[in-house]
Amino acid sequence: MVAIDERTEYRDGNGFIAEVIRTDRRKTADLRVEDGAVSIVVPRHISLEKIDQILASKRPWIKEKLALHREAAPANSKAFVSGEAFPYLGRNYRLKVEHGPFTPVRLIQGRLMIQVPQGSEQPHMVRNALVRWYKRQAEQKLAEKVARYAPIVGVTPHGVGIKTFRSRWGSCTVHGKLEFNWQIMMAPNRMVDYVVIHELCHLIRHDHSPEFWKEVARVMPEYVECRMWLKMNGVGLRV
Repeated sequence: MVAIDERTEYRDGNGFIAEVIRTDRRKTADLRVEDGAVSIVVPRHISLEKIDQILASKRPWIKEKLALHREAAPANSKAFVSGEAFPYLGRNYRLKVEHGPFTPVRLIQGRLMIQVPQGSEQPHMVRNALVRWYKRQAEQKLAEKVARYAPIVGVTPHGVGIKTFRSRWGSCTVHGKLEFNWQIMMAPNRMVDYVVIHELCHLIRHDHSPEFWKEVARVMPEYVECRMWLKMNGVGLRV
């Protein structure tokens, strides 16, 4: 197990890495396989031995879910080995893969560093770790951008969430919560600003009427260029 901070732990499930999320809100364990990554939400004081028992008992189900995800995922040219480049806010960073007990992705001196066990599952572990890293960056950066632009737009959102969308970069719920596709973090920084401003403006106009686009243009006059960039390049923003 590697502890990154008080809230983050990982367990080696023999072929997959499970992220442990401790919370006071649950009395039982909740096992999830999302975007090809495994996580287990557990009561805060549950023992590591108990967590390992749960993961071992559910291993066939987890492996099946992971296999289904790989089959359904679009073809990917990445091998997830050292030297490959992955974009973050428009800049490419080289991947550095080392062998050993799992440690999550860290951005150090311009490189995306990760340590994973050797074996046939290594590329999948690296990909899943990258997905987790992008999601963590999205949680932080998008919340910061919402806080920055909300007063400029003149609205108050009721929360910010990170999701996986197939064909959109964000959404605004009827309750005023903004949800963003974590993959937008691979786009240049100004494109991320555009997506944030776009969703914030939906708190004023929940449509794409001319009035809506006037609100977007008021905050970002060059929004058309950002919109077109995402239409042309968005399909390539994936791990």
